[in-house]
Amino acid sequence: MTLQSFTPTTRPEQGLHRLAALRAHLLTEGLQGFIIPRADAHQGENVAPCDDRLAWLTGFTGSAGLCVVLPDIAGLFIDGRYRLQVRAQADMTAFTPVEFPDTAPGPWIATHLANGTVGFDPWLHTDAEIEAIKTALGRAKTGGAKTGGAKTGSAKTGSAVALRAVPNMVDAIWADRPAPPTARAFIHPDTLAGASAQTKRTDVATSLHQAGHKAAVLTLPDSICWLANIRGADIPRTPIVQSFAIVHDSGAVDLFADPAKFDDDLRAHLGPEVRIAPMDAFLPALAQLAAPVRVDRATAPVAVVQALRTAGISIAWGQDPCQVPKACKSAAELDGMRAAHLRDGAAMAEFLAWLDAQIPAIAAGATLTEIDVVRALEGFRQATGALHDLAFETICGAGPNGAIVHYRVTEATNRPLADGDVLLVDSGAQYRDGTTDITRTIAIGTPPDAARRAATRVLQGMIAISRLRWPDRRAVGTGLAGRDLDAIARMPLWLAGQDYDHGTGHGVGAFLSVHEGPQRLSRISEVPLEPGMILSNEPGYYREGAFGIRLENLVSVTPAPPVPDGDQARPMLAFETLTLAPLDRRLFLTDTLTRGDRDWLDDYHAEVFARLAPLVSDATRAWLIQACAPL
Repeated sequence: MTLQSFTPTTRPEQGLHRLAALRAHLLTEGLQGFIIPRADAHQGENVAPCDDRLAWLTGFTGSAGLCVVLPDIAGLFIDGRYRLQVRAQADMTAFTPVEFPDTAPGPWIATHLANGTVGFDPWLHTDAEIEAIKTALGRAKTGGAKTGGAKTGSAKTGSAVALRAVPNMVDAIWADRPAPPTARAFIHPDTLAGASAQTKRTDVATSLHQAGHKAAVLTLPDSICWLANIRGADIPRTPIVQSFAIVHDSGAVDLFADPAKFDDDLRAHLGPEVRIAPMDAFLPALAQLAAPVRVDRATAPVAVVQALRTAGISIAWGQDPCQVPKACKSAAELDGMRAAHLRDGAAMAEFLAWLDAQIPAIAAGATLTEIDVVRALEGFRQATGALHDLAFETICGAGPNGAIVHYRVTEATNRPLADGDVLLVDSGAQYRDGTTDITRTIAIGTPPDAARRAATRVLQGMIAISRLRWPDRRAVGTGLAGRDLDAIARMPLWLAGQDYDHGTGHGVGAFLSVHEGPQRLSRISEVPLEPGMILSNEPGYYREGAFGIRLENLVSVTPAPPVPDGDQARPMLAFETLTLAPLDRRLFLTDTLTRGDRDWLDDYHAEVFARLAPLVSDATRAWLIQACAPL
């Protein structure tokens, strides 16, 4: 039995009835609207089934989104990754897709509602998010709201819309809402973490003391799990314990979670300085804190801010003190990630060799579906004997399905592979020593010329990031961030008038979330890149109705080695590639690659073969010889 299910979890036809029920309930509460984000109280990307309100209401299952329900329209805000998916999953007669961030919720509400009250659940939104909406509505009252650079119709006459924090309106009509998760927490050993929980608490406490902060509120479960060296299973594919915490400048921690999740061994591991209390004790505890209290405006829910302000406790806005230390992996974590990628690379090689062997049969008319491919890949990972879980639901899109950036195959969408298809497989694994995330695009037979041209440009962008060196200016406070590097991966596509609607890379945790902040390779990321940070390197190109191309390796930031004729007085940073798996050269127009690109590809494949050949079967080793041969 596979870990991944292929049964659809939502149906578009449910949306119209549920939307009507929500609107009826809003009327009884004196509300003209309600905001439903894809979020839980911890602001995580992945949510438990009991918190998947956006999917339950709309049918849309993407990892990011927001719905604003008003009397006459329900706007479903999605970014570029989901513009195809939303039309397939949500009832377009009930919900209107709104492209975000081109259009933000505040101006959109001002355009479509002249006056009234819009409710929001204060546990599901950050203070920064709600303030942005309030600001837009305030501008609309004075005729200053804009959408797309032009004044809206409502803004000309003025809008009198107020926001109100209310209990969740979706929960009130969700009769069969699942129960909260109850999975047991477990110890993440110091040997894999690279530092004891006590050491981490001391370091965080020191940073708080130096900043003059008495305590910090932690609402991100991955930060809490990193700090305490624990893991859990409350969220599918992400080994976290749903929890809140307060870290004091003394190093003591108040941890708020279901106490039943912590057995005696785990409590002994946490020690007496970590006090466990139920979740409902969290808000009362906030009211007892000494000021000032650090709160991360980008991640803490409004409910936390309201509780502190009501108690008269001064807030010191600042970043979650665990985020950057968590992102900068320890030597032990980097070693664990390397071991995980070596193990995963061997499983990927077995899978790619198996898939390659199916291509002649597909050309002869045999049936191999997307689900067959996903099951086979999971089987090879299970065969390692070390698989803890998937890192996310495998994305496996053949032909036009590959153009849906975060496509999830179901029994309803399952497509047989056909001769001439381009197959996009984006997958990852959770091992106790590390998290992997890899995308390979494979030619099934002879790919279309347009796909080969696009794939070559995507490869050039990935190689450009892989070869990159940049000045290490952290000492003077001007370290380069993802926004400074993102365009480098896009340049080959831009030269051809092409692009992709997602970031070039996201941060990755060590046996934690496969999407980890704060670091990103993105035009909107201002977080300086530091040694030990792990990111994905994944440019792509998607042609609706035809094919999708994405190539992805994970890389870690490292001090760059010296080069001949380099300025040795100018320190540089570079990327170490962690992922080990062949790239399908049949997709690339190799004669258009530069000498530097060809050398990188040959060197990469030489390393892949040297590292994986001793770990795979004889048949796969023979396949690797061909797949990794020099150009």
